[in-house]
Amino acid sequence: MSAAGGTKAIIAALVANLAIAVAKFVAWAFSGSSAMLAEGVHSLADSGNQGLLLLGGKKAKREASEQHPFGYGRERYIYSFLVAIVLFSMGGVFAVYEGYEKIKHPHEIEHWYWPVGVLVFAIIAEIFSFRTAIKESNQVRGSLSWVQFVRRAKAPELPVVLLEDLGALVGLILALGGVCLALLTGNGVWDGIGTVCIGVLLVLIALVLAAETKSLLLGESADPAELDKIRTAMVDGETVTGIIHMRTLHLGPEELLVAAKIAVQGDDAVAEVTRAIDAAEARIRKAVPIARVIYLEPDLPR
Repeated sequence: MSAAGGTKAIIAALVANLAIAVAKFVAWAFSGSSAMLAEGVHSLADSGNQGLLLLGGKKAKREASEQHPFGYGRERYIYSFLVAIVLFSMGGVFAVYEGYEKIKHPHEIEHWYWPVGVLVFAIIAEIFSFRTAIKESNQVRGSLSWVQFVRRAKAPELPVVLLEDLGALVGLILALGGVCLALLTGNGVWDGIGTVCIGVLLVLIALVLAAETKSLLLGESADPAELDKIRTAMVDGETVTGIIHMRTLHLGPEELLVAAKIAVQGDDAVAEVTRAIDAAEARIRKAVPIARVIYLEPDLPR
């Protein structure tokens, strides 16, 4: 995945969310709409999330050290997991609580043009951000469906921004629906119901993000297509006659560790086996460029 594409999508989302957060808080101050307050906190949390993603990307670029010999690439997974926690706590749980309070103690929305105008502006801004995330994702997802892309992507930034933007758009529509129903019926309960729906949506998205990022933190292997390429490149049919067993692990989105025990002929000289291993490593790196750390152990087939 292109790191530049992920950064572009993050910056687009950050600019949109900061502008939207300010507008929502202004609308809440004038109208008293709980949906506006929940949406304002949501946009503020999203802005913090994009800041975390940018920070994680920067920290992941540090050079490997003696204490961390495989580098810091997985820091991007850690910060993406923090994003899920922030989205769950600040966005989802707060919105559910605020909506519950509004349902329990409803009041009419004042100065209706503020929340309606801000929501329309926010929807336009979120469409811009969502469109950027879709455009950048399309450059790397290939033939994968959107669900497969979110589940299989090893770089977390684009899936996180995609789900955040999708949740924001749906949340804005729910907020607009709640505000409009509250205005049409004169019953502020609808504003609270819309707020609760926003909170439930954010909690669900946060749980999906947490589950996917947890898998990356635990350590995922290469994709099936990459595994096939590695196996094909590793065996030359002459000195390297087969693979006894192999393990792969993503050290980061753009760095893959490959460790394998390979079968060689029993009468091959040590120098010949060494040259064959070097050649196999070169073939693997050519077939899968992100396979940067490779350990091959020769053994006799059993």
